[in-house]
Amino acid sequence: MAQRHLDPTQPAATAPPPPPTSAGAGTGTDTSATARGDAGAGPRADADTDALVGYLRAQATEFLRALRRHRESGTGAGTAPATGPATGAGTGPGARKGAGTGTGTGTHAGANGAYGGPDRAAPPADDVDAARALRRAARRISATLHTFQPLLDADWAEEMRPELAWLSGTLAMEHAYASRLERLLQALHRLSGSTAFPAPRPVGRSTVTTTVPPGVSAVPSAPAAAHPASANRGNLTVGAAKAGALLDRQLTLARTRAHSTALQALGSSRFHAVADKVALLASEVPLSSTGRGAAAAPRPDAAPVDLRPLATAAQERLTDAVAALPLVTAGSPYNAEALVHGLSPDPAPHPQDAPWHQVRLLLRLHRYALEALAGAAAGEVDVDDSVDVRLLAAGEALNRHRDAAEAAAAAAQAARTPRIAPATAYALGVLHADQRHEVEAARYAFQHSWRKEPIRLP
Repeated sequence: MAQRHLDPTQPAATAPPPPPTSAGAGTGTDTSATARGDAGAGPRADADTDALVGYLRAQATEFLRALRRHRESGTGAGTAPATGPATGAGTGPGARKGAGTGTGTGTHAGANGAYGGPDRAAPPADDVDAARALRRAARRISATLHTFQPLLDADWAEEMRPELAWLSGTLAMEHAYASRLERLLQALHRLSGSTAFPAPRPVGRSTVTTTVPPGVSAVPSAPAAAHPASANRGNLTVGAAKAGALLDRQLTLARTRAHSTALQALGSSRFHAVADKVALLASEVPLSSTGRGAAAAPRPDAAPVDLRPLATAAQERLTDAVAALPLVTAGSPYNAEALVHGLSPDPAPHPQDAPWHQVRLLLRLHRYALEALAGAAAGEVDVDDSVDVRLLAAGEALNRHRDAAEAAAAAAQAARTPRIAPATAYALGVLHADQRHEVEAARYAFQHSWRKEPIRLP
């Protein structure tokens, strides 16, 4: 499941597309629309290859658009406007390298200026959305390179995928720590019967440097509960309160480090190289000899390059991985299978979680392959497969499984802190068991949705 990416080494011999700089300037929708229009123009021999090219261009365009939004949101936070991208964005196809570098430089300037110190204003919400859009596009490009690699330049795809995986993973860590802390704190209040749940904590970067204006309460008052708890259960117990404070310290520190790592990554030459290569991808997709043969005016009797066998192979890998899961056990409510080895001294993650995490990744590859197929020639593939409700529900269940498993691991790690009070350790133990029960519930939801008949959205 490794994912990589590098410089295009074999540009595709396709018709010249619009300049990539228009995509970096935020107008790349025209580029993807043109590619998709060509892919769906008719049952041509190169329709399937064009669908793959159009999908990759569209995702590269989304990446560049998110990159521009990220830079602009950083500029709006009190920094001087970065003029490098505007200058590079006006160049033609012959200067595509400069266009990509200009875009990355602008992001670097915006990021460092917006988040250079704790006394600066908090970044806008659009910055968080832009980071999510960057991760989303990077995941789809990387997954497509993995699934359809035989049609792409092998060296280029192998170099590109790990770089995209690095970027997506680096940008995701801060959000993961924030959402994990919120999940654990709310679970502590729920288990304690507290009526005053903590205010939802933003899960973007804005919480790292958020400042509270004078005269404004940092935490809004919670609405009155419809069913008040008893007097002795209205607040967190001492152990639960100390457990929450310990988790807050540990996960906030981890999140702050992840934030710094993300800023360093966005300002690094490695990220600038990624932006350059994605800018090239928005204009031309390096294809293998097989892919180029289908895309460059094939003979009338030439067989089209079909994407479906490669997409079917991804589906078969997913089916085989699901078949290896203990779905019969997971289908029994309250089976307590997820609690096995709960008292193991080994700090490593539960080994029984790994197959479920692998299925989650394979399901994502399958869904992205269906998205690419949806751009194929009319009549070649059922486009409704890309919006299968069953796959969406299964993916959501596996996401909850991952979140609960990681939250349980965080609670167990906190419980290993030396010299904590017995009441704190007890509260963390109850919290760990609660999250392992959530793991069990997510497995039950997955098997329940997976065994249903496929349902297509209208």
